[in-house]
Amino acid sequence: MREKAELALDHGKPVRRTMLPYARHSIGESDVRAVVRVLRSNWITTGPKVDEFERAFAKYVGAKYAVSFSSGTSALHGAVFAAGLCIGDEAITSPMTFCATANCIVYQGATPVFADVSPDTLNIDAANVAKRLTQRSKAILAVDYAGHPADLEVLLELARRHELVLIEDACHALGAEYKGKRVGGISDMTVFSFHPAKHITTGEGGMVTTDNAGFAERLRIFRNHGIDRDARRRAVEGQWYYEMIDLGYNYRLTDIGCALGLSQLRRIGPNLSRRRKIAADYAAAFRHQRGIVLPSVRRSARPSWHLYPIRLDSAELSVRRDEVFRALRAEGIGVNVHYIPVHLHPYYRERFGYRGGEYPIAEDAYRHLITLPMFHGMTDRDVDDVIRAVIKVVDHYAA
Repeated sequence: MREKAELALDHGKPVRRTMLPYARHSIGESDVRAVVRVLRSNWITTGPKVDEFERAFAKYVGAKYAVSFSSGTSALHGAVFAAGLCIGDEAITSPMTFCATANCIVYQGATPVFADVSPDTLNIDAANVAKRLTQRSKAILAVDYAGHPADLEVLLELARRHELVLIEDACHALGAEYKGKRVGGISDMTVFSFHPAKHITTGEGGMVTTDNAGFAERLRIFRNHGIDRDARRRAVEGQWYYEMIDLGYNYRLTDIGCALGLSQLRRIGPNLSRRRKIAADYAAAFRHQRGIVLPSVRRSARPSWHLYPIRLDSAELSVRRDEVFRALRAEGIGVNVHYIPVHLHPYYRERFGYRGGEYPIAEDAYRHLITLPMFHGMTDRDVDDVIRAVIKVVDHYAA
């Protein structure tokens, strides 16, 4: 057994003097030049870069249509609107996600129904989804947790059998593959996020991809106040007249953001390769480490590693997750936790009556999860610092 080093919490020397965040954007000079060109152009919002970004993105993921939004959250909202969710409907989703996945269902007046997750990937369990179906079910919102695709084939078959819409929350999963095919062209609608922590960024932004022309048209109208044609289209046609045909929102992504997105999309290959290399380095370093359970990867999947969530084996450690969390932060490693299960948040407890205990697999995972830093701008030194700090802390607390 290795000798236990004195923790920074106990006034020992920290692994790092400056905090390494769990995620960080990467902006290069080509990104800056792309944005400046738009700032000097005639259009800085709802202009030609929107169409250009959407076409390039659709081509990359293998979908017929891509519709951009101002955020991943607004893209999720657009997808449930396009699916026709309304008051009295239900949509089944995962509790192991950011709250926006469930919130978008509530925005439409529908009810989110949670299904517990699989213990290996922490993605929604299809068998549990089947048990939650009712006559009010209208959609399934599957989450590609941490960048690992959900069990899409089984979920699609379930959706077809019960005439549901499968919406895939792939906000973690740009570039991930399921059975050799990129996510984005598999589900009825797939939602992506371009938050700075993600694989590419537009500052804030999102996208919905689909092969369904009707969904694509409803998405475009929804993001533009429910109006049937946008300002650029009216300018090109030399027309002033428009009609609001549905209740929509101002969820448009700007030309500034789309120019940045286009520039970033050109680097998606190297970004993914770097994340996969970091994940491989972590796996190699921790494979035989007592107290750590590595994230699982199914043979059907090639994750894109938005997050790298490990679980702590409490039987092997003398302290709980929160103590390990504080110790790693003291060592200069900006770990995080993803996620508090949605049904445990005060809003969902109060509105829907959750008390805890309803989804034992998700809740147990939450008590043991720690997210390690994962972003494509990490240096080899950064990765080594994370590995050294984790081993130092876990060895110190070994039971």
